Amino acid sequence: MNDLPIYLDYNATTPVDPLAAQALEPWLRERFGNPSSAHLYGKEAKAAVETARAEVAALIGGRPEDMVFCGSATEANNLAIFGVARALRGERRHLVTSAVEHPSVMQPMRWLEAEGWQLTVLPVDGTGRVRMEAAAHAIRRDTALISVMLANNETGTMQPVSEIAALAHARGAFMHVDAAQGAGKIPIDVHDLGADLLTLAGHKFYAPKGVGALYVPTGTPVLPIMAGAGHERGLRPGTENVPHIVALGTAARLAQEGLAREAARLQQLRDALHERLVIAIPGLLLNGHPTERLPNTLNLSFPGVAGWQLLLAATPEIAASTGSACHAGGHTVSDVLAAMSMPQEQALSAIRLSLGRFTTTAEIDEAANALINAWRGLAGAVG
Repeated sequence: MNDLPIYLDYNATTPVDPLAAQALEPWLRERFGNPSSAHLYGKEAKAAVETARAEVAALIGGRPEDMVFCGSATEANNLAIFGVARALRGERRHLVTSAVEHPSVMQPMRWLEAEGWQLTVLPVDGTGRVRMEAAAHAIRRDTALISVMLANNETGTMQPVSEIAALAHARGAFMHVDAAQGAGKIPIDVHDLGADLLTLAGHKFYAPKGVGALYVPTGTPVLPIMAGAGHERGLRPGTENVPHIVALGTAARLAQEGLAREAARLQQLRDALHERLVIAIPGLLLNGHPTERLPNTLNLSFPGVAGWQLLLAATPEIAASTGSACHAGGHTVSDVLAAMSMPQEQALSAIRLSLGRFTTTAEIDEAANALINAWRGLAGAVG
């Protein structure tokens, strides 16, 4: 009997796909060579890295030679932002991002602002989408880089990236897209998006933690932010993490092969869960865009209860996330929900349910029952 809770936190991290784990294991054992070595062991490792590079590139419609492997999406985002800033520091001194970015984008932007760069943070509407009129006004002739995520990790709301990129390019600026949440869930083509740089996170699409990639096409001005040898086109020094890179490539291939089918399946399960909860819980609110949203993500506010209390009451049935964070014994609204100008009570009652490859219909039914019963128990006690 499995006593583990139903896992509905796939936006936080995914389990490693068994096929990705299987592909990884030989590179921890007998195939341990350094890709920079000239002998057989090194050549084998180098070939494996290049195969993975092609597989990851195919997931986003890019060229293999434009992919740079990193240790995480956080590192990739830092390389994109600081790397462009270093390259263009004498020419342009203005940056643009959105109010709902991941800290690995927002914090580098704030660091650069503290160093004298000008920074514009774009507001979002009540669904979490960037206001295009604000973007059109914000991007200037001296703008170096715009960084806007493809899809939000909390609400699943997808941004009008291609439209923002068109504005950026019209003014000679470069466009960085943090696609950590979107990759493997929705089709991505870097050319259609207009992305000059694009970030991927392995552990968001069933590869291990500790590996990511940055799309950096030739001609995009990026300087390294670490010093060392000339690995990864000189942009990311350090011997390549061959086992995890191989797993990343396998995970990318698996995601690409089943993308449309899996997206449709997850959306069906997500909508079935939402329907069950809406029928049973009067006043339930959807947070995020009703249609322009990742197919696996459901962010809901449960009336009359705090999100953390609801999940606590539903334990051990469900593993999910709330829309608030605990600090010094109190709970504060997430930056994303606050940026959406959401009333505090609604934000504090939010939970995020994110589905994935191993979510089943039976689990959705069980999760719905657990949440409904937990809400009724809490709402009855409050009432």
